[in-house]
Amino acid sequence: MAAPAVNEAWVEMSHGKTRYFEAGTGPEVLLIHGAGFLSGAHSWLGVLPGLGEHFHVRAIDCLGFGPGGHLAQPYSFGYMVDHLREFVDVIGTPRTHLVGHSMGGWLAVLLAYESPDRVNRLVDVAGGGTQTRPLATMVEWQPPAPEAIEDGLAGQDPAVVKERQEAATDPAVVASFRGLMDHMTNPETRVRYNTLRRMPHIKAPTLVLWGEDDKVNDLEAARLSHESIPGSELKVLPGVGHAVPREAPEVFVETVVEFLER
Repeated sequence: MAAPAVNEAWVEMSHGKTRYFEAGTGPEVLLIHGAGFLSGAHSWLGVLPGLGEHFHVRAIDCLGFGPGGHLAQPYSFGYMVDHLREFVDVIGTPRTHLVGHSMGGWLAVLLAYESPDRVNRLVDVAGGGTQTRPLATMVEWQPPAPEAIEDGLAGQDPAVVKERQEAATDPAVVASFRGLMDHMTNPETRVRYNTLRRMPHIKAPTLVLWGEDDKVNDLEAARLSHESIPGSELKVLPGVGHAVPREAPEVFVETVVEFLER
């Protein structure tokens, strides 16, 4: 059977337009990507067809990422979580599975904590949020050079590379993304939105999925997440680093499908 087609779509929201990719039919799954100027809904394109064989999957550009609308005001994690909540409202999905990678795992935990009635199952993939230290690559952020963008997105759709290169020269986009990175690296922000105090209140069945060789959010973060979320399962993939969906797409799809289909 041929893999389901992946389609790009847009939705109008209170801040402007948001892009997403979708594939498949069946139970709803929302994919939430990690941080970084090169990240976005496109980060999930390698696993969308596989997941789409089992679910109706949507991969969203988080607020402040991708080619959609940006806020011309200071960002907050509160805005970013509410952007996800508004998205599922606008597309008419009362409940959904959440799968979040890195920053996306952080946002997914916050959403599951704040709105438990909207979440069926939760997969936290190498999620941030348990630690108060910022990532060095996010401090005093500067836009990457065109060559760095091309290298960082090697193997991806040339349209994605071009879009990110153009965005890196757009003053409004650069200012907006710098504001987002400043917010995410602010020590007060990282304490206020830390997930550890929220995790014991997560109601959704949860899978904590990690790469054994993760150098960004190490296995201590995986252990803390697993021990803090009641009834959660922990699966560690040997030989895999932080970018689990990209480094081990087949194992990632198999593991997520098995958990979500229970």
